[in-house]
Amino acid sequence: MKKDNMKKTLAVRCVAAAALGFAKGAVTIAPVYYVTGNHETALPQQQYEQLMEGLETAGVTVLANDAVTVAYHGEEITVVGLSDPASMAASRLSRLTDKEERYVILLAHRPDFFEEYAEGGADLVFSGHAHGGQFRLPFIGGLMAPDQGLFPKYDAGLYRDGNTSMVVSRGLGNSIIPFRINNRPEIILVELKAD
Repeated sequence: MKKDNMKKTLAVRCVAAAALGFAKGAVTIAPVYYVTGNHETALPQQQYEQLMEGLETAGVTVLANDAVTVAYHGEEITVVGLSDPASMAASRLSRLTDKEERYVILLAHRPDFFEEYAEGGADLVFSGHAHGGQFRLPFIGGLMAPDQGLFPKYDAGLYRDGNTSMVVSRGLGNSIIPFRINNRPEIILVELKAD
């Protein structure tokens, strides 16, 4: 094995181990639902399968173009997960929810498809991928994000389109550039309350 390939394989294993460790801790707090992002789909097949198996063994519900109904105190919501990439999101989402009357939470890695998520019937979208714009400029926001380029429209925070809200997390990791400026990593906590 070449030295560069060996370094890359070791780095992937370290990241996967950290992700699984986080997942094992998170499931002790609350149910955990997971969708893939571009970093997972770029893994070699064997490593991808090991990661998915590890997540499921830890008790994580992996949603790969799937929907589940979650009941809590007599109320039900639908949680939908779209696998990355999320192209044709509206049609995929519509097929999974079948225009349900329940509140629909969508987990989709890429925020740049927000209009499609809204068109597909999502009430609330949780997304990431933009890494907060990697470098944040005061009063302007993120400088650059994958698939959105310079000064991304959806870099971090809350966005609305009609009756759909989207929360974009800056996440914990980095993009191609291994550091951030004015852009602390984050885990977002959202509390849903019934009307």
